[in-house]
Amino acid sequence: MKRFAFAGLLMLAVIFVKAGTVDTIEVYSNAMHKKIKCVIVKPAAYETAAQRFSVVYLLHGYSGSYAQWININPQGLTAKADEMNSIFVCPDGGFGSWYFDSPVDSSIRYETFVSKELVSYIDQTYKTDASREHRAITGLSMGGHGALYLALKHKDTYGAAGSTSGGVDFRPFPKNWDIAKDLGDYTTHQKNWDDNTVITLADNLKNGDLHLMIDCGVDDFFLQVNRNLNQKLLDKKIDHDYIERPGGHNSDYWANSILYQLLYFQTYFTGKLK
Repeated sequence: MKRFAFAGLLMLAVIFVKAGTVDTIEVYSNAMHKKIKCVIVKPAAYETAAQRFSVVYLLHGYSGSYAQWININPQGLTAKADEMNSIFVCPDGGFGSWYFDSPVDSSIRYETFVSKELVSYIDQTYKTDASREHRAITGLSMGGHGALYLALKHKDTYGAAGSTSGGVDFRPFPKNWDIAKDLGDYTTHQKNWDDNTVITLADNLKNGDLHLMIDCGVDDFFLQVNRNLNQKLLDKKIDHDYIERPGGHNSDYWANSILYQLLYFQTYFTGKLK
């Protein structure tokens, strides 16, 4: 088997690997008037099978790109796509978009892009099962926030959602990651911050709305906000999986944790999660 080195931004058109194919595509966003790159991982059976395939959307972290997930664990992702017989979609979410539609900058529309434009494009272009029962979303760090945020706002689109090391409440960090650029300064635009953070959106969640898988390393600076979200879900009696494991906020943790997230989605797609 050939070995491929994945470094920096993934510069490829199509790479053939043992478990299937990894493609880089561009999808035009009418909301943001630009082309956005995405990595698409397809299982080996994709070209020959007559079936429709489940889809998992994987969101990258702050300062990452569409290539982050495939760089972190290329063999693991391609093998899981084959094992799950599913398609993985890794969109570019900008340097620090946090995957919302900015209330102060009309050029930032990553909620619209990912959950409407991209989902529509993928379902029209690929052999997908377009039901929410066969569509899941997860991500790391900023992408963990984005995945839960989008799933909570679009429960008709996603049936399952996850987060690994997610910034599920960024309000304790008002000076970090350029969030104020897209929401306004926290002291003067607190409502924008409240309305666009996961832990607040969870107030409207009902048990059974979504299947949720949340994990965080015990040495992660986002550990406390994940514990707070877990407690809120427990208080609301929302069924979910929550895991704390050894590890910090780094690629070693994410390369391992994504395999557990995908196992959870695999179980969901087969109808075995109740």
